[in-house]
Amino acid sequence: MLNVLKTIFIIVAILALVIIAARFLSGEDEQAQDVGGDAGILVMNPKKNLEISSPYKVLGMVTGENGWIGFEGQVGTVELVDENGAVLASAILNASTDWTQTPIFFQADISFEQPLTKIGKLIFYNENPSGLSENDRVFERPVIFAPEKMKVNVFFNNDKLDPQISCIKVFSVVRDVKKTEAIGRAALEELLKGPTASEAHDGYSTNINQNVVVQKLTIENGTAFVDFNEQIQFQVGGSCKVSAIRAQITETLKQFSTVKNVVISVNGDIETALQP
Repeated sequence: MLNVLKTIFIIVAILALVIIAARFLSGEDEQAQDVGGDAGILVMNPKKNLEISSPYKVLGMVTGENGWIGFEGQVGTVELVDENGAVLASAILNASTDWTQTPIFFQADISFEQPLTKIGKLIFYNENPSGLSENDRVFERPVIFAPEKMKVNVFFNNDKLDPQISCIKVFSVVRDVKKTEAIGRAALEELLKGPTASEAHDGYSTNINQNVVVQKLTIENGTAFVDFNEQIQFQVGGSCKVSAIRAQITETLKQFSTVKNVVISVNGDIETALQP
């Protein structure tokens, strides 16, 4: 069954690429033409100035025109360079369809370390079996490098992992966030987003209201002091719900080695914050 679904997916993907290619070649679709930009090669992924991160899959096709041809299973090579021209990665453009029949679709997988610059470009070189320089072709595609990411844990209740619903028992999920020194705030902000659809399907839930804002977060001598707006306790009642909210916040912050204890306040008030 899985093999059948995989085959169907591949067929649909190829048909989609064929449709885009047909529009590009016929000149019917201006948006499709914007994807490429040079006679003979159509780069579908990435589009111009798209944000990319490692690893990344490059997709496109060559038409057999203007020196962009296939030869022995490939259609050329690609280099990723930063704004200063430093080469970050290179790969062969492998033909994903019959290289003897045009148009030829290609793909390449590239992996690279986080660049020092914010922008760069992909440089495509055609396959030139003649070795003659006059047959060399080059196409460039500007890209933007996505900010470096880091992983944090956020904690939710889960009625599948905790059928008895013990209120204070919470479970972690992993989120990717933009790399920052304010990692504690970033983790809290991910927590406040609540579970994703996929996480909710797996039983994760939150007791924290929507539209809650982290107003201040400081860490002093192993204690994290976090201040929220009034929304954190709006229409919140009962010791179980309050305990669950506190557990989510506390465990999310205590994942960091610098935090041993957590003090929660609302608009600067510690005494009345999140009371049953």
